[in-house]
Amino acid sequence: MKVVIIEDEAFAALRLKKMILEYNPEIKILAELESVSESVKWFKSNPEPDLIFLDIHLEDDLSFAIFEQVNISSPVIFTTAFDEYAIKAFKLKSIDYLLKPIVHEELAAALKKYEEFSGLHSESVDLRSLYSLMLNKEKKFRERFTVPVGNKIKLVDISEIAYFYVLEKDIYFKTFQGGSYPVEFTLDKLVEILDPTNFFRINRKYIVNITSISNMFAYSRGRVRLDLNPKVESDLDTIVSIDRSSDFKKWLNS
Repeated sequence: MKVVIIEDEAFAALRLKKMILEYNPEIKILAELESVSESVKWFKSNPEPDLIFLDIHLEDDLSFAIFEQVNISSPVIFTTAFDEYAIKAFKLKSIDYLLKPIVHEELAAALKKYEEFSGLHSESVDLRSLYSLMLNKEKKFRERFTVPVGNKIKLVDISEIAYFYVLEKDIYFKTFQGGSYPVEFTLDKLVEILDPTNFFRINRKYIVNITSISNMFAYSRGRVRLDLNPKVESDLDTIVSIDRSSDFKKWLNS
């Protein structure tokens, strides 16, 4: 078995290498790489290994960036200190993972799993989609807004906001308690700073929090009309536009 280790911490790489060779002294370590740039250069000029041990955080980027620049089909075992959310994603994608600090028993189990399945055909893992997932997970989305209330400034937590909307040429948000407040962002900018897990732009006038949707109705030409809480003045304002309908349905099921 030929293995590549991608790990930017020298001690962790040395320890992992020692544990791998203790499991099977015949395993050949082809390379120990420390960064995305170094890894890309190596994979462009060398045959793929049988297996890759891949740390998530490298010194110059998330290691998923490697797969944005070179095509790699080798199986991957992640070595990570990431949270449960990310680990579940790896597991669903049929990639094994080892939580740091790595222990011998878990490493042995991961290698045995690889040996059992290495000869079988399996669907290639979409590492680019995992890269996108990690970028979204790391990105810091807006958590609160400050709004003027008379001569005071009020803090509104993002979880209190039901939806953002356009009124004439200004942008406002409505809280679940029914308060309306102006914001100094365009809807385009709000899409960038709001967590896409919770917020979706349904048309040119509204960005809605998924928890504000009280009912959905089939509408003409495959569109969907929403009832929001708090209610809006016109039902026509909360129709998901044709060009966003497909993404909206995916968002609901994500």
